[in-house]
Amino acid sequence: MEFVEIQSLIQENAIKLREEFDPFSDAVLYTGDTLGLLAQIPDETVQLVVTSPPYNIGKEYERRIPLDEYLAHQEKVIGEAARITKASGSICWQVGNYIENGEITPLDILLYPIFHKTGLKLRNRIVWHFGHGLHARKRFSGRYEVILWFTKSDDYVFNLDAVRVPQKYPGKKHFKGPRKGQLSGNPLGKNPSDVWDIPNVKANHPEKTIHPAQFPVELVERLVLALTDPGDWVVDPFMGVGSTLIAALLHGRKAAGADIVEEYVRIARERIALLARGELKLRPMGKPIYQPPERSKEPPAGLFDGVENVG
Repeated sequence: MEFVEIQSLIQENAIKLREEFDPFSDAVLYTGDTLGLLAQIPDETVQLVVTSPPYNIGKEYERRIPLDEYLAHQEKVIGEAARITKASGSICWQVGNYIENGEITPLDILLYPIFHKTGLKLRNRIVWHFGHGLHARKRFSGRYEVILWFTKSDDYVFNLDAVRVPQKYPGKKHFKGPRKGQLSGNPLGKNPSDVWDIPNVKANHPEKTIHPAQFPVELVERLVLALTDPGDWVVDPFMGVGSTLIAALLHGRKAAGADIVEEYVRIARERIALLARGELKLRPMGKPIYQPPERSKEPPAGLFDGVENVG
């Protein structure tokens, strides 16, 4: 799909898309270093900054550099993110591990002092658990990453009711005391907690593109709904193929993102055009994770023949 065609589709469906920051636009897709985009955004304009930065492990979209250089660049980006974030706003940094010679270093541990020095306040260290990934041979296979959620002040937006999940026992009632007979849980659902089971984007995921480390839209949706209100700006400094922008636009927010890879920006533009037409394939928020049919729990015949019980 050519740029002009994509642009016209977006305009026809009333999503005002720009390539430089414009406060009157709906979305901004900036091609280039993220600091170039962030410098265009005025102080305290953005309600939520949410991103998954490169992990400095040599993926196709990054150049591996010494760890101290990587952290110095992250510090610049975090400083700019704090500058553009409103006093009531949040910053969410989703990270995994830096790996060198088989040794892992959790990036959230390295990055936390930078956020703390900037004056940001950690509200949650959210564990994102997923079922699929690389199979390790000399350590246990990694199946989680983390989201560091910081706020700029103590007076921040947190819309818990917007992200509640079904109660385990929705009809459970108090059986004694002054509230006997009343529902013991919130009828809107329960707090989703700080451990999130959301599938990562692998081969059979409906959102899969060419990006090798793609963000699932559902993961960002929960952050957008909980930490922003309609009309707010959401910014992703390392947007990849635009999943953060899609999550924001999907729920009536404005969104801006940057990426140095032109192909990723092109795909993000295509995805936004499909979203505008109602044709973008997404995994619905809250959809239960697929569970394959249970196999027989009976051991194969003869498996324990001749084994003595020494329990």
